Amino acid sequence: MDRVAALAALDRRMLEAFSRRTIDKLRAALPLRLALPHLEPFIALNLAKEIRKDALVIREAGDALAKGVPPGPEAARRILEATKQIDREFLRQVGKFPVRIEIPYERIAPLRLQRIEGGLDAAYRILQAWGTGGRLRGAFPRDQFERRLLELLRLYVAETSALSHSVRLPALVAPVRDLLGQRLRNVMSDVARSLAGDIAAALYRRRA
Repeated sequence: MDRVAALAALDRRMLEAFSRRTIDKLRAALPLRLALPHLEPFIALNLAKEIRKDALVIREAGDALAKGVPPGPEAARRILEATKQIDREFLRQVGKFPVRIEIPYERIAPLRLQRIEGGLDAAYRILQAWGTGGRLRGAFPRDQFERRLLELLRLYVAETSALSHSVRLPALVAPVRDLLGQRLRNVMSDVARSLAGDIAAALYRRRA
C-alpha cells in the first residue's frame, strides 16, 4: 500500500468534509445565503488549492521518512515557496468569476508556514507509525491527535479568513463584505471543532 497516497487521500476527504459542512452552515444564515452564489466558487477553488498544498506537505514527509531524517525548517520553507505557484494558478481561476482577490502574503505567510510545519511533523509521525506496522495511536494518543488536527484546521481557518478580507465582491454584496468575512470565520471555526472531534472518534474507533 502506498502510505503517502493513503494519507493524502485521508486529508483530501477531511478537507472536502470541512468545505461541505461549511457551505451547509452558510446556507442556514440569511446574509450569507444571499452572498453564497458569489462565495461558493471561491470556496471550491480554495479547497482545491489547499488539498494540493497538503499533498506537497505529505509527500515531503514521505521523502524525509525514506531518508530517515525528520523534515526540518528548510523543508517547510521550500514548501512555502512552492505553494505560491499553486496560489498563482488559483488566482487565474478566480479571475473567471465576478470576484477579485489579492493574496496578502505579509499576513498569510506566517500562518501558512506554521501550518506547514505542524503538518510535516504530523504526517511524518503518522507515516512512521504506519511504516512499522503500527496504527495511528502509535503516532498520537487520541486526545493529542484531536488537538493537533484542530490546531491545523484553525490555522486553515485563519489563513482563509485573511484571504477573504482581500476578496472584492460584486457591488450588490460588497457593503457587507466585512460581516461576511466574520461570519465565514465563525462558521469555519465551529465546523473545525466538530470535525476534529468526529474524525478522531471515527479513526480511533476503527483502531487506525
